[in-house]
Amino acid sequence: MKLNLSKPICFFDLETTGINVATDRIVEISILKVFPNGNKESYTWRVNPGIPIPKQASDIHGITDEMVANEPSFKELASKISALLKDSDLAGFNSNRFDIPLLAEELLRADVDFDLKKAMAVDVQTIFHKKEKRTLEAAYKFYCDKNLDNAHSAEADTIATYEVLLSQLEKYNDLENDIASLAAYSAHKQFADFAGYIGFNKQGQEVFNFGKHKGMLVEEVMEKEPGYFGWLLNADFPLYTKKVLTRVKLRKLNNKL
Repeated sequence: MKLNLSKPICFFDLETTGINVATDRIVEISILKVFPNGNKESYTWRVNPGIPIPKQASDIHGITDEMVANEPSFKELASKISALLKDSDLAGFNSNRFDIPLLAEELLRADVDFDLKKAMAVDVQTIFHKKEKRTLEAAYKFYCDKNLDNAHSAEADTIATYEVLLSQLEKYNDLENDIASLAAYSAHKQFADFAGYIGFNKQGQEVFNFGKHKGMLVEEVMEKEPGYFGWLLNADFPLYTKKVLTRVKLRKLNNKL
């Protein structure tokens, strides 16, 4: 089985200090880049997150503060990672809800204005859950008949995710070997930001998806309550969410000119 690609796709996995997209950091990233001709490139980096790694996180992925003390920061790696991803679609396991949002945050913190929304995203976990509803280890055993002995190693999880997708395409005749189709199948509800704070109404306009203004147009709220925009920018929201809000505000201002 070979993926039907019109451009490269990067399978990737992150190990992190935790699960808060706005505040946690990457401690390991592995990327498997698959090209339309079937060629592959694989890269794995340990990352010094610049903050302590909680014991509960180390207990899962086995990476401690001492192990990353002399590793590069994400900012030092950001240009390499950005160059690797910029021409590619993306794929991962639970990537739409966690890995992509957190990667976007890290890139923005590193002053890399990289819009991951330009890439199509295939979430292998979503396909798996819609078909079988289990975990990556179970998926690997179910689809590939292999044991994932190194689970929670970014490199092992990345390679397993790639192999699972190939096996999914072989198993399910209704899955089309096309990245746009797979991205649509693995997508959840569409949001303007990654974290789900800003959604869309039926007309495709941005609306707040939380708080006292839930369901209201972002443009209208920020025009009527300009102080609310300032509060959002200073509050503990993900950087990408703030970027989306700023884009909406600037678009409104430009339309007035």
